[in-house]
Amino acid sequence: MGEIASPPGPVHPALPADPAELAVLLDRHAYLCDDGLATAAFLALRMGRPLFLEGEAGVGKTELAKTMAAVLGAPLIRLQCYEGLDASQALYDWDFPRQLLHLRAAEAAGVTDVARLEGELYDRRFLMARPLLRALETTPSVLLVDEIDRADDEFEAFLLEVLSDFTISVPELGTIRAERPPVVVVTSNRTREVHDALKRRCLYHWLEHPSFDREVAIIRRRLPDAAERLAGQVAAAAQRLRDADLLKPPGVAESLDWTEALVSLGVRELDPEVAAVTLGTVLKYREDQQRVLADGIDGLLNGG
Repeated sequence: MGEIASPPGPVHPALPADPAELAVLLDRHAYLCDDGLATAAFLALRMGRPLFLEGEAGVGKTELAKTMAAVLGAPLIRLQCYEGLDASQALYDWDFPRQLLHLRAAEAAGVTDVARLEGELYDRRFLMARPLLRALETTPSVLLVDEIDRADDEFEAFLLEVLSDFTISVPELGTIRAERPPVVVVTSNRTREVHDALKRRCLYHWLEHPSFDREVAIIRRRLPDAAERLAGQVAAAAQRLRDADLLKPPGVAESLDWTEALVSLGVRELDPEVAAVTLGTVLKYREDQQRVLADGIDGLLNGG
C-alpha cells in the first residue's frame, strides 16, 4: 500500500485571461453573469480555490457549475447533499457482489493462497467510486457539491478535510491523490449557516435575484423563441412575486419554466386567463397560488 496517483488525463484547456473573457465564454453557453460573479469564478479558476455560492433557490448557482464544466470541456461530477449523507456515500463503496463472485470463482479454481486471494478481493477494480473519488480521479473535472447546507455538520467537516489536500485514504489500497485538483463549486440555499472553516477554504459569492433588465436578457438568451414582450411580462411578474409575502418566491429557474410553458402553448403575450392556468410552473406551493389568485392576476401582470 502507498500513495496512488489518479489516472492520467487531458490537461485543462487554456484558462480565460480575465473575468471579462470568462463572462463571454459563459455567455456563449447561454449563462449571463454580472461582473462580481464573473470575477469570483475567474479567481476560483486562477487560484485553484473552491467557489462557494450562496443565495436563494433558483438564482443560478447550480447552473453556473454546469456551464463552467461546458466552458472547460470537463465532465460535471455532482454530489447532491442531503440530511444523513456520510463519507462512504460520497467517497466509495466496495462492490461486494462482484467480490463474492470472484471468491467463488477462485475457490472453484482451487486457489488456496489466502493472502493472494485477499489481495485480489481488495483490488481497485472492485472499488466503486462515488462523486468525491470520481472527481479526484478524473482530470479535468468540475465537482459540484450541491446544497451543502442540507448535509450534517459531520459531513461538512469531512468535506473540508478533502478540499484541503484533495486526497482520499482507502485503507486497503492506500492514499489516492488527485493528479490535478478538480474545479470545485459548493452551493448553499442558506437553510442553515455553514461553518466558517469551510467558507474560509473557499472564495465566496452571494447571488442575488437579477434585475428586471438582466432577467429579460436571461429569458431571451435561454429561450430565443419567446417574444420580447412575453419575456418582459414574465420577468416583471416574477419581480413582483419576489416582493410578495410568499412561502417560496420564484427564482430565475421558475421564470424560465414559466416562459417555456407559455412558448409551448403558443402564447406571445401574457394575459390573466393564461397566467392563472399556468401558475403551477412558477409557484410550487398551493398556498402561494391561492394568495396570488385572491389578490388578483391583473395586479400581478399590471403592477396594480
